[in-house]
Amino acid sequence: MTHSDTDRLWKRAEIESPCVKICVVHPEARICTGCLRTIDEIGGWSRFSADERKAIMAALPERAGLLKKRRGGRAGRLARDAG
Repeated sequence: MTHSDTDRLWKRAEIESPCVKICVVHPEARICTGCLRTIDEIGGWSRFSADERKAIMAALPERAGLLKKRRGGRAGRLARDAG
């Protein structure tokens, strides 16, 4: 494989992954806290068609609300217990 063949391989016309390398699955929402995809979507990403990827990408912004914000951690617990 020549260098130009490799360049063509890496410059495919497909939707890039939304992965931001923060790979932690939220225990309640069951989605990645980094990219907001499900485990099945992450695992199947390379096999999905462009249309399937577009649909997933379009749905990601709505999923951010599924992740509950932290409630203050230890400091929040101490404040609740003291009050």
